[in-house]
Amino acid sequence: MEEKKERLNKYLAACGICSRRDADRLIGEGRVTVNGIPAAMGTKVSGREEIAVNGKAVGGKNEKVVLAYYKPPGVVCTERDRYAERKISDELKYPVRLTYAGRLDKDSEGLLMMTNDGALIDSMMRGANRHEKEYVVKVDKEVTEDFIRGMADGVYLKELDITTRKCEVKKNGKFTFRIILTQGVNRQIRRMVEHFGYRVRALKRVRVMNINLVNLKPGEYRMVEGEELRQLYRQSGMGSLEGGSGQGRTVQNRK
Repeated sequence: MEEKKERLNKYLAACGICSRRDADRLIGEGRVTVNGIPAAMGTKVSGREEIAVNGKAVGGKNEKVVLAYYKPPGVVCTERDRYAERKISDELKYPVRLTYAGRLDKDSEGLLMMTNDGALIDSMMRGANRHEKEYVVKVDKEVTEDFIRGMADGVYLKELDITTRKCEVKKNGKFTFRIILTQGVNRQIRRMVEHFGYRVRALKRVRVMNINLVNLKPGEYRMVEGEELRQLYRQSGMGSLEGGSGQGRTVQNRK
């Protein structure tokens, strides 16, 4: 039986070494070797080879990691913007390279899903899957029943020439409401609110699918494991979770 192989850049990304783009650069600069020989673009590996980057041996692929992270306001969901004062890649210190599954804009805060499972990211970000995301929003004027109904019925966003999907909206306080979205339009809630003459004062995401923010504080994260992780994979449409993740270590909060 022929041994299954994959492109070296993809393998290095799965090992948490760098992105595929950076892997291509390293390969092009001759800084990656396979069995002691400089790798070429398009090289394929099985993982059994002796692979090294800058002379340092690369370990095997990482187990799938999924974190629930409380993104503080002011942190930008980017890895490359040199003008961003606070990037997610600098704020979240974790030994494995992780990527966000669904952005939060700079001024927003709350739950950000971070993982090294590219297939899970693709599934969670696919709008056709209608995965739920729940937010608590504070606005600058009193929340009225007309406002709640208007938001729930769908809003035509002229600048994007789209009408948002109908959604669940509930008043949460004099100036606050909860909203559950099933699509991922850029700055959607802020655009919807502005349509009715309101302004967002604070926006926090508290849930993504079955994952809740719970008692996390800004800058903290917790491992998503066990049945919670298995349910996330089921809801994402990926079936059962493969590999060793989700076998029940205690959930921890860390900075």
